[in-house]
Parts: sequence; C-alpha cells; structure tokens
Amino acid sequence: MTQETTMWAWQVERLGEPRDVMTLREVPVPEPGPGQLLVRVRSTPANFPDALMCRGTYQVRPDLPFTPGVELCGDVVAVGPERGEGATGVPAFAPGDRVLGMAVLPHGGFAEHAVLDAAATHRAPDALDDAAAGALMIGYQTAWFALHRRARLQPGETLLVHAAAGGVGSAAVQLGRAAGARVVAVVGGAAKADVARTLGADVVVDRTEEDFVEVVKRETGGRGADVVFDPVGGPTYARSTKCVAFEGRIVVVGFAGGEIQQAGLNHALVKNYSILGLHWGLYQQVDPAAVRECHAELTRLAEAGAVRPLVSEQVPSADVADAVQRLADGLTVGRVALVAGGTDD
Repeated sequence: MTQETTMWAWQVERLGEPRDVMTLREVPVPEPGPGQLLVRVRSTPANFPDALMCRGTYQVRPDLPFTPGVELCGDVVAVGPERGEGATGVPAFAPGDRVLGMAVLPHGGFAEHAVLDAAATHRAPDALDDAAAGALMIGYQTAWFALHRRARLQPGETLLVHAAAGGVGSAAVQLGRAAGARVVAVVGGAAKADVARTLGADVVVDRTEEDFVEVVKRETGGRGADVVFDPVGGPTYARSTKCVAFEGRIVVVGFAGGEIQQAGLNHALVKNYSILGLHWGLYQQVDPAAVRECHAELTRLAEAGAVRPLVSEQVPSADVADAVQRLADGLTVGRVALVAGGTDD
C-alpha cells in the first residue's frame, strides 16, 4: 500500500456544469477492495460521460461526492484481496505494472490515485505514451465493437463516420482505415476537417459547408454508405437514413447532439437497412473475454502504427474542470487529457 494517506482529487459535490461543480480537494487515498487495484494516475482523458455525470444526466449516477474520470492509464500501487470465485482468467497484476482501464467510481481518474477493477484492467501498450494509452479503452473499444461485432464492416465497404474529429469518431476513422474500408468523415468546421484528414479519412465533409448526404451519394455513385457510425443522434441520424446503402447498417453509438431520435421502421423496411445499437459496457458484463481479445487486437494495431489515440491537449491538474467543460460544450478536438507531472502536479 502507498505510504501516502491523502491526495488531491477533483470532487463533484453537487450537480451542474463541470466548471461550476468540480472542486479540487485534499481527500484520503482510497483502499482497493476485493478484486481491485489502487493505481497512481499517469493520465486521464476527459470523456463525455464525465460531463454528463457532473450534470446528473448519465445512466450511471454515483453518490455525491465523487471524482470523475472514467478511464485512465496508471501504475499499480497496491492489489486488493482476491475476489474469490469467478476470478478465472483475470490477469495477475503487481505493483509497478503500467496498466489502463475504467475507474471504479467514486474514485475516478481525475486524482493522484484511482481504483480499477482487476478483471477489467489491461496492460498498457509499450507503443503508446501515457496520454495515448489512457485514451485507448472506451473510444477504441466502442468503435471496434461497433464496426466489427455489430456492423461486420468488410474491406472495400464505405464507412460514414459522424463527429469524426471527436474521441470516439477519430477512433472509428482509424479503425475503419485499418479494416480496409473507404472512410467518409463528417466534422463541423475547417479545423476539425484538417484533423480528419490527418487521421486518414478518404473523404472529409465539413457539415457547415456541405450536405453530407449529397457528398456520400456522389462519392458512391448513388449507392450510399454501407456502414454509418453515429455517436450524434437526432437530425444527424435522420439524415443518415437518406444515404445508407441497400443492406447497409446504421450503428447507434450515442446521442452527443442531445436529441434521441425516433427510428422510422417503415423506412428501414422499404430501404432494406439495419439499425444496430451498441452499448459497449454490456460486453464487459456479458462477454469479458471478447473485451480482452479486443484489447489484444488494439495493442497489435498500435504496435503496427495503424491506430494512435488523438490527444490534442495535455493539461495539468489545475485545468481539469475547464477541460471537461470545453468537452461538454463541443469545443475540443480528439481527446483532452490530464497528464501527471504537469507544472502544478
């Protein structure tokens, strides 16, 4: 166990906008429970669920106060007692191991130390630095399961990715390219269009200047996109149904646009396309072996240079609340991450 008894942590003590409700506090260092790991945080990327939990609008609602930061990269400091039955196949970790995983709330990653569930923890790829490794879990696992397990993306197919300069969208662009698909990336603004090009998108659509429906039809000779990756929802989903191909697949990943759309099943029927839901967290509950296999594949792709999380900003501890707020307001590109060792850490 670490000899330190207290640590700094960003605490949410009431619900509201992240910048208003996240406060830097000195709190006790948590102790790992059965089957858990205590880690010293190396990096924690801001995720949209962090902002939603601050607002109290996420499906997971931890008791107040809590520390957000749902995924992280860190060094194992202490290993909790064995959980007992059901731990078969769980990797063994020891102090000093560099790992990544999802935090066990209320002890999230925007702190000096956090708690991970050993069964859902993975070794961090040597090919990635701390900031990139910390962002390999949620976004890339979500995109991989959406494209490969749900949509069964095939080489040569056309993949339409919305919010392509964001955390999960940028992962989908890279994984689509790695799978041999032709990627059409939709972004909002010239700066984000430049980012999508650097990610390797074959066609980039600035939705503030062009109609992505018309671009997709033009680029596919009227056929449409075989797979649509949609983390936005609302009108974006509705417009996507206008350019999905015969026997195409629309994967509903989230509703970052703030509106949960109503699917017109009559339209899906007459156009012969599928509407697929993707809740990545269920795989950890129902098929954890598949999650470990996915991490092994992501590690292989990272070592081959085919994927690398886009970390646009590395911020010190003092700037975390502002970073989460900018993410919530749609003002960030790729991932913004807390990285230990900043000037005020």
